[in-house]
Amino acid sequence: MTVDEMPSVARRPGRAERAGSARSAPRWTSATARRHRAFYLFVSPWVLGFLLLTAVPMVYALWLSFTNFDGISPNWHMVGFANYRELFADQMVRDSLWPTLVFVVVSVPMSIAAGLALAVLVNRPLKARGLFRTLLYLPAVVPPVGTGLIFKQLFDTNSGAANGVLGLFDITAVGWLADPYARYVILMTVLWASGNVMIISLAGLQDVPRELHEAARVDGASAWRTFRSITVPLLSPVLLFQAVTGVIAAVQTIIPLLLSSMPPPGGVTAIPKSNYMYMMNVFAQYFAYGRFGYASALLWALFALILIATGLIFKATKGAVFYNVDPEAKK
Repeated sequence: MTVDEMPSVARRPGRAERAGSARSAPRWTSATARRHRAFYLFVSPWVLGFLLLTAVPMVYALWLSFTNFDGISPNWHMVGFANYRELFADQMVRDSLWPTLVFVVVSVPMSIAAGLALAVLVNRPLKARGLFRTLLYLPAVVPPVGTGLIFKQLFDTNSGAANGVLGLFDITAVGWLADPYARYVILMTVLWASGNVMIISLAGLQDVPRELHEAARVDGASAWRTFRSITVPLLSPVLLFQAVTGVIAAVQTIIPLLLSSMPPPGGVTAIPKSNYMYMMNVFAQYFAYGRFGYASALLWALFALILIATGLIFKATKGAVFYNVDPEAKK
């Protein structure tokens, strides 16, 4: 058999030829490229929003904290760390930190406990359970401005519904928006919006394996013992998340304070001392005293305090948080 008579065999292309073919194919038409474009297209609104509404303002506030800018006058200059040195000696800062600490220590555990109690309640097999969940969660979607106005109307000294009810029993009207009752009104706003915590706790409750509850019931454990020894440890990651986010939200509380604690035209001086928290001092420095640079330094100091508080929470709960992870997933 001659060479010309041998059957033709398809030759497998070499590596160089395959590479050249891959380079010649348009990359923008491949499935991987389309997935990449779709990914960047969907995340671009968040990225733009983060850059324009978060990153840029933070950098601008950091720059302002090293100036004596008042928001209006062009005669400003760099002052270095003078604003930061001043806040350590400012009596108003110290006076605002104590009410803030009390509010955080009281409101965060209270909101977590209330949300968990409501979650346990609506997790039971009740009739119209979905309706109860909706009604309990509904106040959480009310904007903070609406919540502040609602409670201001409810607890107004002259025309509020709370004093109206007291008047039916011939009880003297109470100044709810003044000391020492103003702090309790703000704590009521926290309970009012505990539906958000309820939804997160409810999701955690539904993730607890029913087999563990059934085994505890067979062993004769009471409902409280089952809740304390099984439910709470399995909910510990959820409770940790709520504690961290609750502290971050509590130290930044300002809108309910402004709307319920500042009756015009009293201004900053009309704020009860129990509600003169850290963010109220920042608001006063910005808009009452026009000290934009000093107020920006206060905000960056608050950012540092939040980081420290978050680190302390994680360190304190290091051995108390139970993560339900499959041992095989760790390998």
